[in-house]
Amino acid sequence: MVIHKVFLVLSLTAVLAAAGCSRQQSDWEKTRTANTTDAYELFLKKYPSGEFTAQARARVKELYEERDWQKARDTDTLEAYQAFLKQYPEGKWTEEARIRVENFTLASVPSNTAAAGADTTAPSRATPPSAMAMKPAAPKPAAAPKPAAAPKTPAASSAHIAPSKSQGSYGIQLGAFKSGADVANQRWAKLEKEYPKLLSGLSPKISPKKGASGTLYRLQVASLSESRASSICKTLKAHSQACVLLHP
Repeated sequence: MVIHKVFLVLSLTAVLAAAGCSRQQSDWEKTRTANTTDAYELFLKKYPSGEFTAQARARVKELYEERDWQKARDTDTLEAYQAFLKQYPEGKWTEEARIRVENFTLASVPSNTAAAGADTTAPSRATPPSAMAMKPAAPKPAAAPKPAAAPKTPAASSAHIAPSKSQGSYGIQLGAFKSGADVANQRWAKLEKEYPKLLSGLSPKISPKKGASGTLYRLQVASLSESRASSICKTLKAHSQACVLLHP
C-alpha cells in the first residue's frame, strides 16, 4: 500500500514537471515571436531560472543595444557615440561606434585651398576701397623704356589664369583614425564591400598627419572629378557614413 502511494506521488510529480516544461516551452515560443524587450523581460520575471533564461537575457541585451545604437545614429554626434561606447564597451556595434568617434576628427581638417589663393588679388583690409579710388595710381616715368615688353604682359597673365577645376582635381576623405593605418585599410575594405558600384575603380591612399594629440591616418581618394566626388559623399552621408569633399 505504501509503495503504491509513493508510486502515485512520483507519477504526479513527473506529470506536473512535464506540464511545467510544456508551459515554459509554449511561453518561450510566444516570447520569441513577439521579439520585444517587454516580452523577454516578462518571460524572465516568470522564469528567472528556467531552461531558456540565458537565451532570454542575451536577447534582451541585444535588443537594448540595437535600440541605443539607433538612437546614437539618429543623433549622430560625437557625444552620442561616446556615450554608446561607455555603455557598450564590447558589443555588436562597438567597433562601428569607435570608427565614427574617430571620424569626427574630419570636422577639424583644415582647408588649405581657401588660404592658398585668398590674398593674391584682394586689397588689404586696412585699405578701404574709397582710399584706393582716391589714388589713381600714377604711372612711373621710369616705366617708359619698356614699351616693347608691354604686349608680352597680357599673354603671360592669361596663361596663369587658366588653371580651372578640371577633371581629376578633387578628392574625398572617408575617415581619420588614431588607431593606425591598418584600421584605415579595414575601413576601406568594409566600405568597398558595402558600396562596390559607388567606389568601383577607386584606389585609396593613407595620408598621415601629425598633430598635438598624435598622428591621424586619413583615408583619402584623389584624382576625382567634382561631380563624382560630390556624388560619392552625398550617397555615403545619406547612409550615415563619414565623407568630406577635398577641393583642389
